[in-house]
Amino acid sequence: MFYKDERLALFIDGANLFAAGKALGFDIDYKLLRQEFMRRGKLLRAYYYTALLENDEYSPIRPLIDWLNYNGYSMITKSAKEYTDSMGRRKVKGNMDVELAVNAMEIANRIDHAVLFSGDGDFRPLIESLQRQGVRVSVVSTIRSQPPMIADELRRQADNFIELDELRDVIGRPPRDPRPLRDEDETAVDDPAEVSS
Repeated sequence: MFYKDERLALFIDGANLFAAGKALGFDIDYKLLRQEFMRRGKLLRAYYYTALLENDEYSPIRPLIDWLNYNGYSMITKSAKEYTDSMGRRKVKGNMDVELAVNAMEIANRIDHAVLFSGDGDFRPLIESLQRQGVRVSVVSTIRSQPPMIADELRRQADNFIELDELRDVIGRPPRDPRPLRDEDETAVDDPAEVSS
């Protein structure tokens, strides 16, 4: 539940939201997402968190990052770490949990309602802390994917759980075909969800 006069902040775990939308078969339209939450209350800030591969000449997420940066989102990025797993596969690690938690705690005394776009159970202590400070917390994720994208303890701790699939008609758009890999870059990461937490 939202109140028109409450001050809102959005905290978007980019890789987690991308993966949840993909599991449900749609992409997120970030212009519509921001507009929707501006209608629901007084949106003070919309944070978007993602890790980037800085050594890649082309990053498939870069156009999105640039668009968000120029269209009302506060971008929080850091360099992802690249490694090879025991099976010889290229993996990327870039956890943004600490950055998200720090920003939420810094703005807590200026908001009434925090909206967390993530299903990561590691955020349960953050939600508890925000609630102790009088901030209501809604979590946006999905239980309709197999397996569910949200940790049960996170969903239970939140004041309100918003099923991402129920926002499909409001903030969704059909998925685009991923860009083909370029010949010289066979290891490009087309899927921001591959940036693990």
